[in-house]
Amino acid sequence: MKYKFSSVTPEILKLADKSLDGYKINPELYMQYDVKRGLRDLDGNGVVAGLTNISTIKVLDTGNGTPNHGDGKLYYRGIDVEDIVSGFIKEKRFGFEETIYLLLFGDMPSEHELTEFKKILADFRELPTTFTRDVIMKAPSDNMMNTLAKSVLALYSYDDDANNIAVPNVMRQCIELITLFPVLAVYGYNAYKYYNSGGSLFFHDPDPNLSIAENLLYMLRPDKKYTELEARILDLALVLHAEHGGGNNSTFTVHVVSSSGTDTYSAIAAALGSLKGPKHGGANIKVAMMFDDMKANVKDWTDEDEVRNYLQKLLHKEAFDKAGLIYGMGHAVYSQSDPRAKVFKGFVEKLSSEKNRHEEFALYSLVEKLAPEVIASERRMFKGVCANVDFYSGFVYRMLGIPDELFTPLFAVSRISGWSAHRIEELINSNKIIRPAYKAISPMHEYTDMENRMD
Repeated sequence: MKYKFSSVTPEILKLADKSLDGYKINPELYMQYDVKRGLRDLDGNGVVAGLTNISTIKVLDTGNGTPNHGDGKLYYRGIDVEDIVSGFIKEKRFGFEETIYLLLFGDMPSEHELTEFKKILADFRELPTTFTRDVIMKAPSDNMMNTLAKSVLALYSYDDDANNIAVPNVMRQCIELITLFPVLAVYGYNAYKYYNSGGSLFFHDPDPNLSIAENLLYMLRPDKKYTELEARILDLALVLHAEHGGGNNSTFTVHVVSSSGTDTYSAIAAALGSLKGPKHGGANIKVAMMFDDMKANVKDWTDEDEVRNYLQKLLHKEAFDKAGLIYGMGHAVYSQSDPRAKVFKGFVEKLSSEKNRHEEFALYSLVEKLAPEVIASERRMFKGVCANVDFYSGFVYRMLGIPDELFTPLFAVSRISGWSAHRIEELINSNKIIRPAYKAISPMHEYTDMENRMD
């Protein structure tokens, strides 16, 4: 029998209503006390909370004295990610494993170093005996991020040295998790689909001779087949999502949790909980769902006025999820361009040609063009707005036949490489637990005895 938590009862609803007034905070108080809400200033810049060697995010100076309005740049260990990608493309090789090495160890590997590292990854790409049966097959969740987090926490029980936070042991744990994440994600989805949709159940063992991107498609597809372009674009997506500074929500979570001295499995599970949110890693599926609604409600995808009208309805909370957002547009740092989206777009167009989905790509391009204009006309802007990497990634995953449930887990498959580097950096350099301050604004009250309390 499958046990579930009960739904919200009238009694719980009454208690929740009672609590509301005690939680509300007047937005003006944030200005009064100079509190950087969300740890960001009015321009969207993050409050500096630490130092990092792992990656750098920049907005280039336009030269006209206007801050935060230039093109965006992203550097992994000081190397421009656009140059990294160009090198992979030029030499026609898969680059994600090389990117993992760069993030973990600080420099690009030699051919010999990369070969040895790939062998280590392949050797660790095997789940413990009975893990699939005892963990993945039991109580499958309808959310693959929860499934992934459950599997990560379960791996703690299979590690004889789980609590050891010495760097060599943490490095071993991180490499194991990096190489196991694709297996955990795909197997978790296959178990969920089997229990909820029926049909055949299959678990393809990963091929040690394939790259991580190739193995993802190999394990996910019943016939194990994929094209070279499909695998290379998925590899590119993994490279571009691998790392994005210490201040993004999930990576900052890794720093915060690691600063407490906890184990690797707990730190990574906490990061997964952060990435699951629709304001972070869950944004790619929101973009895809938004476009589903747009395609159903916009008759002529080439009509700029009709598309613009739909975008205005989104901002007015009259369309899609009525949240007032155009998903995939805007970023905390980038204004004119997100370098990841810029690199990605050309390959998205190639894949749309292979998949004969030109019209959809044209619609995405049109929205990318119109959305900044619509947002600027409707909202008070402190900096520019551009398409972020989530804008195209969901479209790519759909063209690759990747189920929606795996969109955010794919982000995790990539980002765990950055999380691992930041965890090790925190353990090496930090000797204080991260503890920001909150300003208390609740009025003081005298304690009242029970007999004098009024119902």
